[in-house]
Amino acid sequence: MIEVVAKLPHGHVFLSGETLECSVTFNHPPSPNHTVSQSHIDVFESLAWASAQIHCHCFTDSKVAKDRGGENVSNFPGTALSVNINEHAKVEVATKPKILFCDLRLSPGQSKTYIYREKIPNDSPPSYRGQLVKYSYKITIGTQRVNSQIKLLRVPIRVLPLCETLMNDAVAMCNDTTEELTPANPFLEIRKKESPLEIALQSLQNITARRNPNSYMITNTWGKVARFCLFKPSYKLGEDIIGTFDFTVATVSCIQVSVSLQCEEKTNLENSEEPKTRIITFGNFHDVCLGYDYTQLILPIPLHVTPDFSTKLVSLTWRLHFEFVTSTNKGLLLPSKEDTEWQAPSEVTVETMVWSLPIKLYSTIPTHVAQGVLSNNVHKLTIR
Repeated sequence: MIEVVAKLPHGHVFLSGETLECSVTFNHPPSPNHTVSQSHIDVFESLAWASAQIHCHCFTDSKVAKDRGGENVSNFPGTALSVNINEHAKVEVATKPKILFCDLRLSPGQSKTYIYREKIPNDSPPSYRGQLVKYSYKITIGTQRVNSQIKLLRVPIRVLPLCETLMNDAVAMCNDTTEELTPANPFLEIRKKESPLEIALQSLQNITARRNPNSYMITNTWGKVARFCLFKPSYKLGEDIIGTFDFTVATVSCIQVSVSLQCEEKTNLENSEEPKTRIITFGNFHDVCLGYDYTQLILPIPLHVTPDFSTKLVSLTWRLHFEFVTSTNKGLLLPSKEDTEWQAPSEVTVETMVWSLPIKLYSTIPTHVAQGVLSNNVHKLTIR
């Protein structure tokens, strides 16, 4: 018997363009039934080969799959690690398989560890579980005894998107040779040159940290409802969306306000008669605000959602969806400070108005996501 243990030492979350690392250990545990009378050949366990490869599978809704029928994305050469998937799924990304070893022999109690490293392609789609489209990533580790079936160990990982513009700018900065042409100073410490991925992450942090307050006057046909201020338009996973409502400018009574964090999933297929769209809600803020001068919006962004991205198949955008319940009933006007009593009207005629405000949602440092979203970083396979 041989145990195969795959471990992700840096967590299961990675950025597109990042190099992942996975340690794969092959262990031959000692058998309690082992006796001295066994021959030397019987003691050893052997494997003919082992290799590893990254797969990204794209699963689509039946209607999307029908529109996508003529598109050929499964143009990767078949390997022993190919995974059988249903008719509504195709291989979107497949890296070249890397051989971990050939002809491995292990005696009882002996183990051998190999490190698998692979760069996730920059143009890879992110991990995403939508209603129309799903992108799923796995590290597939395959091994085989001589004259036996291939055994597969699949290690799920999550890939976050990195804005293409940020990555292109970072690559351009790394390719800039202006600094290299200047005379070298032998007394200065040589600084390690940053990678494009590190530069792109710094740019992402700068964009999401920049405060740029914007105010919006909310009105309907009867007058002003409120003034809403959003402190910045760009956010990263795990942040809180913070804004304020000012009702002192209102000429129409606002009874309650609701704000939802929503994503819009939309297909991009050219041969589709009409793009298909789905709206998915993640979190809601609700406040009964009658009589308020001010109130504050605090809406957390979950770590498990997928930031903005776009592929040839689907695009994902984010927005804040507002619902205001208003009334022109004069009986809702609150008394002045001199009055000690106020009788609320028995019936109130209300109207509901909706409004959506687009926002930008970016990825964050993968370790932050891995710490907030629990996942098993150790996966095992037993070969008998």
